[in-house]
Amino acid sequence: MSGATYLGMPAFPDAAREAVRNTTLRATLRHATHTIRDKRARAVAELADWDRLRAAGKAVKDHTLRHLDHYLLQLEEAVTAAGGTVHWAADADEANRIVTGLVLATGEREVVKVKSMATQETGLNEALEAAGIAAYETDLAELIVQLGHDRPSHILVPAIHRNRAEIRDVFRAEMGRWGRPAPEDLGDAPAELAEAARLHLREKFLRAKVGVSGANFMVAETGTLVVFESEGNGRMCLTLPETLISVVGIEKVVPTFRDLEIFLQTLPRSSTAERMNPYTTMWTGTTDDDGPRAFHLVLLDNGRTDTLADPVGRQALRCIRCSACLNVCPVYERAGGHAYGSVYPGPIGAILSPQLRGTGSEIDASLPYASTLCGACYEVCPVAIDIPEVLVHLRERVVQGGNVTRDGVRVRIRPARGHAAERAALRAARWTLDHPGALRAGERLLARTRRFHPRRLPGPGRAWTDTRELPEIPPEPFRDWWRRRDHGGGDA
Repeated sequence: MSGATYLGMPAFPDAAREAVRNTTLRATLRHATHTIRDKRARAVAELADWDRLRAAGKAVKDHTLRHLDHYLLQLEEAVTAAGGTVHWAADADEANRIVTGLVLATGEREVVKVKSMATQETGLNEALEAAGIAAYETDLAELIVQLGHDRPSHILVPAIHRNRAEIRDVFRAEMGRWGRPAPEDLGDAPAELAEAARLHLREKFLRAKVGVSGANFMVAETGTLVVFESEGNGRMCLTLPETLISVVGIEKVVPTFRDLEIFLQTLPRSSTAERMNPYTTMWTGTTDDDGPRAFHLVLLDNGRTDTLADPVGRQALRCIRCSACLNVCPVYERAGGHAYGSVYPGPIGAILSPQLRGTGSEIDASLPYASTLCGACYEVCPVAIDIPEVLVHLRERVVQGGNVTRDGVRVRIRPARGHAAERAALRAARWTLDHPGALRAGERLLARTRRFHPRRLPGPGRAWTDTRELPEIPPEPFRDWWRRRDHGGGDA
């Protein structure tokens, strides 16, 4: 993996086509996503002010993004005053160099990790391994993925594509290579699997001198970082090591401690369908009496300021990584997370990855099309990201090219390859809509030749009609019907 891109991944249509043939995967995803979203719906329904909380979360995020420079500097000042050290990373490679250097400076050769999307985005584990440092994932699902030499496929439940029997086999085969082996008679009951993971990880928690984390939120006012988790592994990683290194995207900052009141209600309900998080860990700098003696915060850009420069696309930076959009998406439910070729799968990945990475690769150019535009993702988003709007916006960028910001510089990108027919169709549609006489003539021609129309389109349009039916042409154009109805005395 390089940065956020999984090398060798095909474009989304090809990857999805392969995934939907896997009946076991589809059954596992269907059961898991339906279970999570049904629980979420019940948890959200308990709050009479959910819509106002959603609007408040959106407002806080939008305000912060408009003044991001101010709040990041305030955050740096607060963290430094509390005894921490702040590092700025422009991209994934710089973030990995910073973290690797900090770990090597301690003299240690292993770290324990809290589940972190940012470090997955940068490929930190691979960078540490190249430097001779072992990075141990401690979240149960991340542990399953790591032991299985696999990739995450869901933001909240990275091993959602694995069933219990597969997890048992992974534990039996791989745990011994990483530390304490699984019991020889390990079954596939959830309690047995969880106990095997607990025993395997316990020795790592007690031995590790360096912890690596991300953060759900950073409070500019106080320099406080916040991690939400459900298993307690985060609490162990954040408090037991002597050195703590947190890699966090710059968009995770909020202005004040009071702002957390909103997200403490919306994030657990949207992600795990719980009223509150089982473990919410907050820390501010260091103290001589408790917790790590050294704290380093690595602020990660990696395409975020480029995304911020797009008035439409920047709303993706509101995302609080709840994964609610994945659980309601009909495309994700059938294709799974791996088809997106990114650590950010599902609807949010379809708009975030092409902005962080650009649309120059085949897979990134295909991601804005990985959606039916049904709008279910927008309806459940706790910070009201209009994902369909951004998808259409990015499709226009893929087809037409245009001005974008890359690496802080305004550049003009060329249209992606393979969309010549789409561009020609859009130009023809624009010309026709600008000439009412041509539009009327075309509508009448279509109506009079309707019985000769094919059920499927030829040439480039064949792919579209392989999965859709062409709409039936009415006997007459609406304009003619309206004129006849109006002249005939009918009322509108």
